[in-house]
Amino acid sequence: MLETKNLTVRFGGHVAVNGVSCAFQPGTLTAIVGPNGAGKTTYFNLISGQIAATSGEVFLNGATLAGMSPSARTRAGLGRAFQLTNLFPNLSVLENVRLAVQATRSGPHWRGLNLWSIWSDHGALTRRAEEVIDAVSMTDKQHRPVAALSHGDQRKVEVALLMALEPEVFMFDEPTAGMSLDEAPVILNLIRKLKTDKRKTILLVEHKMDVVRELADRIIVLHNGALVADGEPATVIASPIVQEAYLGVSAASVQAQAEGGKA
Repeated sequence: MLETKNLTVRFGGHVAVNGVSCAFQPGTLTAIVGPNGAGKTTYFNLISGQIAATSGEVFLNGATLAGMSPSARTRAGLGRAFQLTNLFPNLSVLENVRLAVQATRSGPHWRGLNLWSIWSDHGALTRRAEEVIDAVSMTDKQHRPVAALSHGDQRKVEVALLMALEPEVFMFDEPTAGMSLDEAPVILNLIRKLKTDKRKTILLVEHKMDVVRELADRIIVLHNGALVADGEPATVIASPIVQEAYLGVSAASVQAQAEGGKA
């Protein structure tokens, strides 16, 4: 289980994330929504260790992650995909994914044994990388350098890297941002597939409410850095505070619509 307790970060006089306490259970997909500037990506950065908390802590399976670097948190079981791609642009798709597979596995490639055992191990890493690449429908482009790919294909490769790390917690920050209508379904289908593994915890920052409604088991809403709503999707989306803070509809309008429906 992933948990944050009173997680807070201040930048000068600005409180970007304000005392957020939340627990995320395996087997659930939680969508984190809110208006621009609400603190969603900053909250992700605190969890994954990209920025240090002013106060509060992050726990994974009861153990604190305080003081751990982003790479150490990855090894502990946190997997993070970013709004902007974070890849090795001059390496091929296959080389990028194979490096991610290699980072999670022990073997001759770590121990410097004889050339035959190293080559055999290299083959196993390559086969696993190819399986992941096939899952994101990139087999026909696996030998292309990442820099030569479209933005949508680069997003697919980043998801492939995340899958190759085999984390306990998947963190997706607007995974379909910048994708065409033809490209986005591949990523969404991968997330649907990941949801079937009840050992995994999935966090999703997403602005597209149709995606949120379909995929989320739970929604939490951040506004001005604070947690303002938490619950089942239908209940949270219909709440006045979410209509006002996220959808731009005033609480008075929501109340008037509700009263009109009763008349």
